[in-house]
Amino acid sequence: MKEHDVSEFSEQDNQFKAFETALEESGLYPLTATGIEIFQPNFGKLCNQACKHCHVGAGPDRKEKISRKTLEDCLFILKESRIPVVDITGGAPELNEHFRWFVQEVKQLNRHVMVRHNLTVMFEPGQEDLPEFFKDNEVELICSLPYYLERSVDRQRGTGVFNKSMQALKRLNALGYGMEENGLQLNLVYNPGGAFLPPSQSAIEADFKRELDHRYQIRFNHLFTIANMPIGRFRDLLEKIDNYDCYMNRLIAAYNPEAAKAVMCRDTLSIGWDGRLYDCDFNQMLGMNCNHGAPSRLSEFDLKTLNSRQIVTGLHCYGCTAGVGSSCGGAVVEE
Repeated sequence: MKEHDVSEFSEQDNQFKAFETALEESGLYPLTATGIEIFQPNFGKLCNQACKHCHVGAGPDRKEKISRKTLEDCLFILKESRIPVVDITGGAPELNEHFRWFVQEVKQLNRHVMVRHNLTVMFEPGQEDLPEFFKDNEVELICSLPYYLERSVDRQRGTGVFNKSMQALKRLNALGYGMEENGLQLNLVYNPGGAFLPPSQSAIEADFKRELDHRYQIRFNHLFTIANMPIGRFRDLLEKIDNYDCYMNRLIAAYNPEAAKAVMCRDTLSIGWDGRLYDCDFNQMLGMNCNHGAPSRLSEFDLKTLNSRQIVTGLHCYGCTAGVGSSCGGAVVEE
């Protein structure tokens, strides 16, 4: 019998079909990496927002943050490897005092830099020139925006977040972000407002482009749809309203082997704020390190082993493999 990975789920989850069983039935077990194309350091859990769907549990009172030493270790690995993309996430990574230095150092290595940006952090003290910093360093922005209507956004992210987000997008547009002709990429991320799968990515992208242009004269490049993961704050919310079982059954029923083949963990390596290594940011939040003989810390980094490592999986992986799939870059299967 194969030894399946054990995630930090409760006894309640034993009723559900193990994700590893679904992989076996579709001929995909064990799921393995195909090479690291994206290096994704998580700068910690400090954030100026506390969103209801946040799998990180980030917020203004969180103290966890990546250190200068850990970032120096990241830079050493990037210098020694050919990993082309650095995808910076958090929390709000911009609130870390080493953020701007790290971005500039990575750009010196001629790597493409992406930042998971929540739009409102540029209104925090000391962050007023953040849009100009992004432009000067040609940073690709992936910005959270649950919807194009104020009520929906503020219900999920907090009162006043929508209006600040619109102001932020206008500032970025004024600098050239979101315009096809100049290469400054401004992408949006859509999460459903409840316990259901995202709609068609192409269809809702068209809706967002039409409505944001018509209502606010705002432009952007692409919209990524990401399923709400049944972990962290979102799981707490589901359990509070007695909807967790229903949501899990919905994800399991929508399992798609084609989406499983293309999950982001196969070409991404997630680095925790404490220097631990994970197959994805979701595993990181569950404390599920790289395993099966692969290094679990930056200090043990071995590119060859990590490039072909077996992925650590769990019940939450159904969130990335339902329907057309879900990843940090949106849907993984063509609609």
